[in-house]
Amino acid sequence: MSKPHFVSSCVHSRNISYYPALCCFLSKGNPADDLVGIINKNRTAQKLPELSNSPGLGCVALQYAEECQGNCASNNTINCHPSADDFTEVFAPNCGVELPTFGTISGYLIGCQHKDLTPAEAFSEVLIRDHKSLSLLGNRSHNDVGVGIFRAHKHKGPYLWCVLFSNSKSNTTFVLDDLGKGIKQKKGCYSGTGNPCSRANRYTEASYINSWTMVLLSFFFFQQFYQKL
Repeated sequence: MSKPHFVSSCVHSRNISYYPALCCFLSKGNPADDLVGIINKNRTAQKLPELSNSPGLGCVALQYAEECQGNCASNNTINCHPSADDFTEVFAPNCGVELPTFGTISGYLIGCQHKDLTPAEAFSEVLIRDHKSLSLLGNRSHNDVGVGIFRAHKHKGPYLWCVLFSNSKSNTTFVLDDLGKGIKQKKGCYSGTGNPCSRANRYTEASYINSWTMVLLSFFFFQQFYQKL
C-alpha cells in the first residue's frame, strides 16, 4: 500500500499579508466551502492562482480534524500529528478516496476553538495566526485545497478546522469512489461537495455582519505587525 507523501511548505517572505476585507460573502450552507473562498480571495489578492476545491482532500481534512478532537487544549491550542498510515489506512477508506489517486499533501493548517466561529473568524483567529501560516497560505506550489470542519460534541465545542493543501495534479488525485459521491458525513462537513453542514454549523447573515468588525480590526493589526518586521 502506498504511503502519502508530505513535503515542506513553509516559504519565508517578509511581504506576505492576508486580506479579510476582500473576502466578505455570505454562507450558502457549507462554511467549509466559504473558507475555501476566503483562502482563494486572499491568494488572488496576492496575484496567486486560485486553488481547486477538492472534495476528496476536503473529506481527508475532515477525518484529520475528527482524529484530533481530543487534542484541543483549554487555551484553544492543538498539537496533533496523525501518522502517514492513518491517511492511507483510515482517512482515505473512510472517505471513499481511491488509494491509487492519493496524492501529495504539500501543507496543512489545523486549529481549534471552544466557541463557535464563522469561517471569517476561524480564518483570522484560528488558522492564520503567524508568519508561518501566512507563508503557507501564499505557497505557489499548491494546486488543490480541501477544508474539513468538525464539532466534537453535539451542543458545545471544541470546534476544529483543518485545511489541507496538495501540489499534485488537480482532478486526478484524491478521487472519490462512486462517481465522486464519497461518504455521507454524519458530523461536521467538508468542502467541494455542495452539501450543507448540520443546522448547528450554519451561519446567519447577522453573524457575518457582526464578525466583520473584528476581522477588519485584525487585518489592520497584521498589516502593522508585518511592517515592523
